[in-house]
Amino acid sequence: MTLREEAGRVAVLPRQFPTNRGGLCQKGWTAAELLDHPERLTTPLLRDPHTGELRPASWDAALDRIVAGLRAVQDGHGRDAVAVFGGGGLTNEKAYALGKFARVALRTKHIDYNGRFCMSSAAAAGMRAFGVDRGLPFPLADLGRADTLLLVGANPAETMPPLVRWLTEQRERGGRLIVVDPRVTATARQADLHLQPLPGTDLAVANALLHIALTEGWIDKDYVAARTTGFEAVRRGVAGWWPARAEALSGVPVADLEATARALGTAERVIVLTARGAEQHAKGVDTVTGFVNLALALGLPGRPGSGYGCLTGQGNGQGGREHGQKADQLPGYRRIDDPAAREHVAGVWGVPADELPGPGVPAYQLLDSLGTPAGPKALLVFGSNPVVSAPRAGRVEGRLRDLDLLVVADFLLSETAALADVVLPTAQWAEEDGTMTNLEGRVLRRRALRPPPPGVRTDLEILADLAERLAAVERPGAAAPAGRFPTDPRGVFTELRRASAGGTADYAGVSWERIDAHDGVFWPCPTEDGPDTPRLFADRFATPDGRARFHPVEHRPAAEEVCADYPLHFTTGRVLAQYQSGTQTRRVAALRRAAPDAFVELHPDLADRLGIGDGEPVRVVSRRGELRAPARLSTSIRPDTVFAPFHWGGAARANSVTNDAVDPVSGMPEFKICAVRLERVETP
Repeated sequence: MTLREEAGRVAVLPRQFPTNRGGLCQKGWTAAELLDHPERLTTPLLRDPHTGELRPASWDAALDRIVAGLRAVQDGHGRDAVAVFGGGGLTNEKAYALGKFARVALRTKHIDYNGRFCMSSAAAAGMRAFGVDRGLPFPLADLGRADTLLLVGANPAETMPPLVRWLTEQRERGGRLIVVDPRVTATARQADLHLQPLPGTDLAVANALLHIALTEGWIDKDYVAARTTGFEAVRRGVAGWWPARAEALSGVPVADLEATARALGTAERVIVLTARGAEQHAKGVDTVTGFVNLALALGLPGRPGSGYGCLTGQGNGQGGREHGQKADQLPGYRRIDDPAAREHVAGVWGVPADELPGPGVPAYQLLDSLGTPAGPKALLVFGSNPVVSAPRAGRVEGRLRDLDLLVVADFLLSETAALADVVLPTAQWAEEDGTMTNLEGRVLRRRALRPPPPGVRTDLEILADLAERLAAVERPGAAAPAGRFPTDPRGVFTELRRASAGGTADYAGVSWERIDAHDGVFWPCPTEDGPDTPRLFADRFATPDGRARFHPVEHRPAAEEVCADYPLHFTTGRVLAQYQSGTQTRRVAALRRAAPDAFVELHPDLADRLGIGDGEPVRVVSRRGELRAPARLSTSIRPDTVFAPFHWGGAARANSVTNDAVDPVSGMPEFKICAVRLERVETP
């Protein structure tokens, strides 16, 4: 999109761009309304120790309070007693600066971000299979040319509406769209075939599809022999996944499994995509690996017009995880425990490598440790609202209340900011330059239309000022290193390019001028005068021997199964007019009209059995908490499953209910399935 300011108001205009071709969803069209929203924060807020209320304060008072609190915590409990929590919506520059700030200014190992709740399982599966994590290793336009397109746990008609035009183009070309989802979503209604499994059984479906492909002889044996390793163990593992077994577990009919395998195994151009429905599980990495195994066995990755990919879920879901926000990561997708990576990045940052902290812990483990004897006592939050978005949110809210110091940088008073000791008002997307990286690995420019309002600072300015004040306290009288934390986004990006050089996500050859000239630049791009990489895996994979890795994976039950006390499955997701924790979208009038309130979706048969009418208030109860919202009766949901969107806080907070069991590899919580009971709420 493009922006224009007329008579003091910002207008959003369509822009012809390769990925969305001028299309925006309602959230995009209305985004400018937040720039001058009456609830926007324009001055720092400090919690009054006497009244407990947040009151306006000067920037000096707010920053001095933060520095004093951080130093008191670290002096009393050590460097790692301070933690940082970031977000997948931050620009590349801000994500990079945040990771650097944690490791250089605070020298803490404790940093992670809300992308751990979004892309981490697909990222881990991609790294172990291909040696690289890029959402789509091919341009998005390939979707429109696929003969068969399999979407697993994805509902782009509501979560990424501009992408749907590629699905429409695919169907118009005669392609076949197959959707795997427990609900009959807006995307599933467009499909030629919809598989409706029990939540948490996608891996059984993947193994059964590979079993059928083996039985029918649809495996690309030459590809497997020349470009992969480990297939024999996977072949043995799926031998027992005959379709009837998968049907008994998942509820997907054998005929549908066979039709899906045939559509995948006999078409020329085939793409397999996964998203949060398959990934947000305590076995999410294995589930994604099951579909990667299927794609490799069919010879898809690296073949023109074919492949495996995953759909991102946040504004900078790809770039936000590449440059240092993750607990185990340095810029360029380098591992923080790699000695060579530490030397390289420390050289760019001008610090000794042995002063860089080691790996921290994943997001939920970090949040769950806050305020405990062994956990951090202070937390800085940028671009996230864990009070609404974290699993077992009531417990996380309690952990935040236990902190000695909570600092939140935001432009609206989110549920998390409302708990903070210090709230810092930050610039919005139209008020600062920067770059984002989309799901194709295409680095894009975001241009400032206007400066922030008076009294508002950018995240880069906040981090630079805090770093300077922290250095002054630690070394009284010593001059802070000049330019250690630049505030100009272009300068930060230039440094990011140096830090990422030679890494998996190599941005060294990506300049703002090159982005402007070519509608973005695809990483890896190691040199300014060399090519970028729209397509990965054409000749080799990013593994030491250039071969992709098969990994045998076995279905296992959800971390929490239904029982007499909690007889129903609960799952969560998005609705078209709201986004993430709803801090922004719930404040836009048009979006509130389109989706004013939370709801609990249940099948009419279940409602009849429980005596629940459409629109009546209900309570969803799990072992961790409850949510209350009106019932919405729909045949789109399985009779053994209830659904709620996760965009609302308060009594309707879906994540009060969700399970905090995590994937042992990725740290992804099990958002998509837990055991609940459903109760009517008696009203006077």
